[in-house]
Amino acid sequence: MSMKGLSRRRSSIGVHVFLISMILIPINIYWNVQMELVRYSGLPTTISLFFNVIFNLLVLSLINIIAKRLFRVTLFHSGELSIIYIMLSIASGIGGHSMMQILPPMLGHPFWFATDENDWKNLFWKYLPRWLVVDDTKALSGYYEGDTLYKIEYLKAWLLPVASWFAIIFTVLLIMLCLNMLIRKQWVENEKLSYPIIQLPMEMAHSRFYLNRWMWIGFVLVAIIDLLNGLHFLFPSIPQVFSKRYYFRFTEDPFLTMGNLPFALYPFVIGLGFLIPLDLSFSCWLFFWFWKLQLVLANIIGLRALPGFPYLHSQAIGGYIGVTLVALYVSRPHLLVVCKRLFSLGKILDESNEVMSHRAIIGLLGVSSILLLALCYKSGMSMTATSAFFLLYFLISLGITRMRAELGAPVHDIHYTGPEQIMVWIVGTRRLGAANLTVMSLFWFLTRTHYSHVMPHQLEGFKLSTQTGVDQRKVAFAIVLACAVGVLSAFWVLLHIPYRMGALTQIPWPTVNAFGVEPWRRLEAWLTNPSSTNYPETIFIGVGLFFTFFLMFMRMKFFWFPLYPAAYAVTNSWAIHNIWFCLFIAWMAKLAILQYGGLRAHQKATPFFLGLILGEFTVGSLWTIVGILLGIPTYGFYT
Repeated sequence: MSMKGLSRRRSSIGVHVFLISMILIPINIYWNVQMELVRYSGLPTTISLFFNVIFNLLVLSLINIIAKRLFRVTLFHSGELSIIYIMLSIASGIGGHSMMQILPPMLGHPFWFATDENDWKNLFWKYLPRWLVVDDTKALSGYYEGDTLYKIEYLKAWLLPVASWFAIIFTVLLIMLCLNMLIRKQWVENEKLSYPIIQLPMEMAHSRFYLNRWMWIGFVLVAIIDLLNGLHFLFPSIPQVFSKRYYFRFTEDPFLTMGNLPFALYPFVIGLGFLIPLDLSFSCWLFFWFWKLQLVLANIIGLRALPGFPYLHSQAIGGYIGVTLVALYVSRPHLLVVCKRLFSLGKILDESNEVMSHRAIIGLLGVSSILLLALCYKSGMSMTATSAFFLLYFLISLGITRMRAELGAPVHDIHYTGPEQIMVWIVGTRRLGAANLTVMSLFWFLTRTHYSHVMPHQLEGFKLSTQTGVDQRKVAFAIVLACAVGVLSAFWVLLHIPYRMGALTQIPWPTVNAFGVEPWRRLEAWLTNPSSTNYPETIFIGVGLFFTFFLMFMRMKFFWFPLYPAAYAVTNSWAIHNIWFCLFIAWMAKLAILQYGGLRAHQKATPFFLGLILGEFTVGSLWTIVGILLGIPTYGFYT
């Protein structure tokens, strides 16, 4: 067979692949919600590489190998496995811990928990669009106290809000896809960024990966550790191999302000850290100490006029926006080509290798943006506030996507520093007004944290498909299908489980005590204590922005400069705080292997570290399945 024919065969995707993915999407979202909300164990979507998806990919790959060996039938080729991975990752992100798991608990909370003391009824009820919330207390009684979702009055109460939020969420995801399609060629093909997160699924799509002896050594080593630790959790008389996290704390000033210093030993993080380019992993653990030393400096200086100094959250969000602006600056030749294609009268430039023509992408982006603006305007937000909110949101989203493509951080989160908080800092609550503040609070599910952000998974899907020979148009179709099925599946799971169990009886955290109440208590504080511009927070957003520019300037000017802007932005987070030591270990191991064994030794060692990830993810998944089936608490390898 010719190479051209082989390419056509490999890029073909059977209908069964999409059907299997659509069946697995609600199953995986149900599994994730059981882990993350009901049991609060495992937390797969707080990790950049979702272990539930890797477990699915492993099972399908092993079934494929067995079918090939016993029946000489290939059920999935590598491209088809990559499509399943892409669809499950995107859908899991949508139904994840920092996206739609937050939304349903919010929608009835301001009505069910309104009291004379909090005065929510007078403060903001009138600004809540009834087509986006649930104010029927009879329907909410089943949600909070337990019943069944499948009653006509309950379904009617949720139908309009679910349909409305589906339109909004799907539009937001479509805008992400359009932005990814615009920068895909530059960030995937031209710059050849490393994309560490998808290295494991990329290898798992090929059967030769399972023949590597070093991979199985890493797999078995970690599997034994997590098996014994899991048995110790159930039967304390069985010795624990080691604890995954240790803490150290200084007891004297000025170092006391650094708080607890965790020294974690997560094998899967060490494996992921090994895949990160050496200078990037160096930047990660070094910037961890950079942030900590700022706290020490603040203690020494003792600026009473700036009680929040050094305003770490503001610096970090400025860093994310700076990463986006730097990436767009580097991408300006590609963006200029896009503009030429957009405004050229004839077909003077070839677009045959694009997902669709740039004119079509821009057109779809424009229509989606107008629809989103119209929906938000109907909900009560002003056009100015809506435009500013989503401009900031997509700048942050692009920064996370770029950081994942370039750095591949195992975790990333920006707690409580979304676009609405930035706008409050810059202009104050008085100028924004109660209506804008109330409707922006409804988008808390997008801005609370960004663990399971969908946009980087979309771009990683395009990168993975280029390695497995899948037509980019089919990848785009798979992404759109996963978004639609994922949103609907998440709504079903996130209503079915609370109605069956009772959100206030069996799953009180974080459904009620965190996700439901947080945006409304914050809104209450905004409305009862109006504020003007917060100049220190605003200035330190600029500090983070310009420090990112400085780091990029140094890297462009001096090839030896080791610090990356993306690492500066991501390392001021609770998640990186917990795993910095693992990244340090991975950096030391990679440095030693490269220095003493060279590239050949590094290539030989890589499967071992991939095995560390796969082994921990596999045994960790099995423990959660055992716990769900038996209804008992079980060991969580990352909690």
